Amino acid sequence: MKHILLLTTGGTIASQKHANGLAPALHGKDMVAQLELGYPDYHFDFEDLLDLDSSNIQPEEWRLIARRVYDALSDYDGIIITHGTDTMAYTASALSFMLQNLCKSVVLTGSQLPIQNPLTDGVTNLFTAVEAIARGIAGVSVAFDRKIIPGTRAVKVSTMAFDAFESVNADYLGQIFADGTRIFHPQHISCDPTSPTILNDDFCTDVFLLKLLPGTRPEIFDSLADMGYRGIVLEAFGAGGLHYINRDLHSRLAMLAERNIAVVVCSQCLYERCDLSIYEVGHRILEKGVIPARDMTTEAAATKLMWALGQTTQVEEVRRMFDTCYVGEVTLL
Repeated sequence: MKHILLLTTGGTIASQKHANGLAPALHGKDMVAQLELGYPDYHFDFEDLLDLDSSNIQPEEWRLIARRVYDALSDYDGIIITHGTDTMAYTASALSFMLQNLCKSVVLTGSQLPIQNPLTDGVTNLFTAVEAIARGIAGVSVAFDRKIIPGTRAVKVSTMAFDAFESVNADYLGQIFADGTRIFHPQHISCDPTSPTILNDDFCTDVFLLKLLPGTRPEIFDSLADMGYRGIVLEAFGAGGLHYINRDLHSRLAMLAERNIAVVVCSQCLYERCDLSIYEVGHRILEKGVIPARDMTTEAAATKLMWALGQTTQVEEVRRMFDTCYVGEVTLL
C-alpha cells in the first residue's frame, strides 16, 4: 500500500465563487475524498498548509512548503502539493533547488476549474499526480492534463485551456493515454538513495526580472542597483541581444559587474537556447561578465539565481553554479 501526503496551498482547485470572484475556500479533505474513490488501496493523509491564490505565494511560502515536505519525506512514498497555476512553475523550480538529492516523488498539481465544478480538470490532475508517485518518478514534477513534467521545465502557456502547462526544452517524464501510462524518463534527476535528502532553503529575494523592450533606457539598471538588487535576470531578444546604439545598455552591464550584481541572460523566446556566441551583440555582453542561462526557462533561471545568491555573495561562484546542472534545469553543451 502506498502512503501519500496531500499538502494544500489554495489555488483554483480549492476555490469557490464569492462576490468578488473565485477565492480559495475548500480543504484537503474534499480532495482526499476524490483520491480515495480512485485509489481505494492507497492511504492518503492531508494537511491544509496554506490558503492562498498563487499570486501571493512568494519565497517565504516556498521555504514553508519545502520544510514541510522535507519533514514528511521519511513517512510517505510521495507527496502531492495542490497549488494555484499562475505561479506553480516558480514554486516547482524553487522546490527543485531547495530539496537536493530528492529520491522520492514530490508532485505539484492544480486545475483550471475548481474541483467542485462538474467540468473540473482537478480530479484528473490529482490522479495524474498519484500516477507519478506510483511509477516512482523521483524529484519535483508538475502533473497537469495527463502529463508529468519536470519541475524545472514546466511553464504555464495558457490562461484558460486545460493543457495549460508544457515541458520546455525537455521531454515529458510521463504521459497518460487510453492504453495506459507511458514513462519516458523515470529518473530525470541524479539521486543517490543511500544518501539523505538535503534541505537547502536559503533564498535571496533581491532578484529582479526584466523583459527588454526596444528602446529600454539604460538608467533602469542604475535604479535597480541603487535599490539594492543583488541579481538581475534579463529576458533578452532572440539568442541574447541587447541594444547599444542610441540607448547603450551594454555600458551599464559593466557597472553592474563592478557592484557585484549577478546578471543572468535568457531569451524572450520560449523554446531553444540563449546562445551569446552567435552574434556580435552576444559577444559584447559576454565581455561585460553576464551569465548565460542557455536553455533554462525564465522561471528556472530566476529561482536558480535567487537560490544561488542565497548560498554566496560572489558573482563568480554564481557563474559556477549556473555552469552546473543540479536537477535537470539546463542542458550543458
